[in-house]
Amino acid sequence: MSFMGNKRVKGLRFTSLLIMVLSVSACDKQISAPIAPVIRPVKLFTVKMSEAGAIRHFPGRVEASQQADLAFRVSGTLHHIAVKEGDMVSQNQILAELDDTDFKIAVQDKQASFDKTQRNFERAKELITSGYISKMDYDRMESDAKKDKAALVNAEQQLDYTQLRAPFSGQIARRFVDNFEEVAAKEAIFALQGVNSLDVVINIPESIVRNLQASEVENRKQGMAVYAEFEGQKEHHFPLQTKEIATKADPDTQTFQVRFTMPSPKAFTVLPGMTVNVVIDFSKFTQSKPVYWLPASAVVADPVLDSRVWVLDPATMTVSSQAVKIGRMRGDEIQVTQGVTANEEVVAVGATYLAEGMKVSRMAQTEQAVPREDDTQPQFSQGE
Repeated sequence: MSFMGNKRVKGLRFTSLLIMVLSVSACDKQISAPIAPVIRPVKLFTVKMSEAGAIRHFPGRVEASQQADLAFRVSGTLHHIAVKEGDMVSQNQILAELDDTDFKIAVQDKQASFDKTQRNFERAKELITSGYISKMDYDRMESDAKKDKAALVNAEQQLDYTQLRAPFSGQIARRFVDNFEEVAAKEAIFALQGVNSLDVVINIPESIVRNLQASEVENRKQGMAVYAEFEGQKEHHFPLQTKEIATKADPDTQTFQVRFTMPSPKAFTVLPGMTVNVVIDFSKFTQSKPVYWLPASAVVADPVLDSRVWVLDPATMTVSSQAVKIGRMRGDEIQVTQGVTANEEVVAVGATYLAEGMKVSRMAQTEQAVPREDDTQPQFSQGE
């Protein structure tokens, strides 16, 4: 029994030793096997050359540079309308006429009165030299002749005012009355607009006006680079000249109105009331530093809630965190005022699953970054 027991014990020891040897061998194989580094696919965004917040686009409206509501200076019955809406007219052209019967009668009456007093005054000139009339009578006759002359001139003007003429060449934009209506003096009959040039009006927020350099404000009309773009005509850029800049903000919108002028386009029709996109380069007039617009998903917060982005090193395809200063939001974009430079590549999608020095790969446009089970949040040191 003793011999058999010893033999069994030795067998168990051998089996245990064999198991230990195999286990150690397996561990050696596992340790010697290389561990593949984690490569995170990310979507990258190239920081474009900033326009320093200087190139701005503003919605505007087109207005006539020269426009007027035309009206008769006397009341009467509208007798004849010579033009219709949309007609082109030349300066001093007759647009409409009132019934002038009563005005002609008034002219005849004033003419008769003047003729009488004028003859009396001519006779008084002869009589005053011979002493047959007094100086007082002579002065009275002279005064009567002058008053009747003024009354005649006034009646002739009233007759002339029965014709409504164009003060400048342009286009009839609107007609407010119909023929044979009784119209009052100064009641609008037509709206006339000039056609050789147009005004473009925009409203600039006070945040931009506040950044304008005071030394440049006096020269803003001569130096501001600005042009207009019309929908469907992007290939045409029309330089604008500054006409007026309001110095008082609108009480409702807190914006400042700016009026530009431009020649009327020849290639296509632009009419007052149409919309326009105005592009202005403020680079010579603002004191602001360069800013960049990044996707909002590119900016993440570190443990102390400071804003950071992950910047790619294209040589090693690794990322490192970079502190940034942010500004306002614009849709799904965020303004970065400090911390990035033009042409850098930053992680736009997948930034929340990165760590310092992690290798990344460029994600295809159709892919999306998703978290993995073993992902951990990025680790930042307090010194970064």
